[in-house]
Amino acid sequence: MEGQKLLINGERLKESLERFADFGRTKNNGVTRLSLSEEDMGVREYFRSCCEEIGMSVAVDDMGCMYATLAGKEEKLPIVMGSHLDTVKKGGRFDGVLGVAAGLEVARTLVENNMQLRYPLMIVNYTNEEGARFEPSMMASGVLSGKFDKEEMLEKKDANGITLKEALEKSGYAGDIEARLKKAAAFLELHIEQGPVLERESLTIGIVECVVGMVCYEITLTGESDHAGTTPMGMRKDALFAANNVISAFRSKLSQLDENLVYTMGRMNIFPNIHTVIPNKVVFTIEARHKSPVIIKEVEEIILEIKSFAYLEGCTIEVNKQWDRKTVWFDEKLLESVEKSVNGLGYSYKKIASGAGHDAQFIASIAPTAMLFVPSLNGKSHCEEEFTAWEDCEKGVNVMLETVLDIDKR
Repeated sequence: MEGQKLLINGERLKESLERFADFGRTKNNGVTRLSLSEEDMGVREYFRSCCEEIGMSVAVDDMGCMYATLAGKEEKLPIVMGSHLDTVKKGGRFDGVLGVAAGLEVARTLVENNMQLRYPLMIVNYTNEEGARFEPSMMASGVLSGKFDKEEMLEKKDANGITLKEALEKSGYAGDIEARLKKAAAFLELHIEQGPVLERESLTIGIVECVVGMVCYEITLTGESDHAGTTPMGMRKDALFAANNVISAFRSKLSQLDENLVYTMGRMNIFPNIHTVIPNKVVFTIEARHKSPVIIKEVEEIILEIKSFAYLEGCTIEVNKQWDRKTVWFDEKLLESVEKSVNGLGYSYKKIASGAGHDAQFIASIAPTAMLFVPSLNGKSHCEEEFTAWEDCEKGVNVMLETVLDIDKR
């Protein structure tokens, strides 16, 4: 019918996602597929075979990233889609892999309809996005974009003392530095939201405007250890009591800044951690995330005011900044193309910020970049219960296809 939208095959997309999940599937229908593990090698080879079957060429760079390319009519920079195939331990079937499967389904749809784009179409599988085996996360895209030093990353070790370099060499995925993605006409990443907002508001698509900035500090409170049964309360220097007071003060002050600010005290170590001994030291982290640098600055001011807080219980305090990152805003023209595609398909949507990090935030420094979210059931991710409705997956990939076609027309 004239004017009808070209749509992807939803059943085939579902089959692809389930087939990918077979590599490392857990008994509770999740996935454990750590980067460069045997499971990762299996899914990589399966992905390669799917791409080569429809005439795509597959290259691998020196960080193990895979690039499957469908030739275009013209010598242009590629339109790139993708994400990652590695998972956390007992993760889900959709995180990362949906972005790769989306690229594969778009390519399959073009090939079966005998449609050759002017631009080459490329699908990327970035190595070690999760950082679950080798820290930090988004490692390969960080190296590609110059955010991380390659030699330093190659020496990162997993829990068994194996370096990334050793794992790459053993896997056969230590490829050619010349294969690296250096420039692109556009980079598009489809991802599950990993949060509850789209589901709560009954929306199909999240058009991601940015990956929010964040800051992380480590707080150390030092007191004195004494016997828990013989030391009067008024004579104690209890580091855990002091930490409790500080955390309560943080929560009170930070909650007044902005409703979109999120903050977490995620790691805490207590010493000597014996039930009969008054704690003499507590070390904990506080991280905060928001898209506005003004709000992040106010967060830091509150954290740095900590020494003036009352109720330190006679303890000393140290405040050390661990790291930060600035908000990464995605390409406005590309986001306009995404929004045009969503409207053309008649899907409900909202513009949204990503609180989690993604490869797209690093790739945005070398190519015009956009991200899309589809809903996560109950906001769950990085767990076996992670689920996105098959219909929502299909709609997300339809938006990707329509956006690719729109870019190709320009």
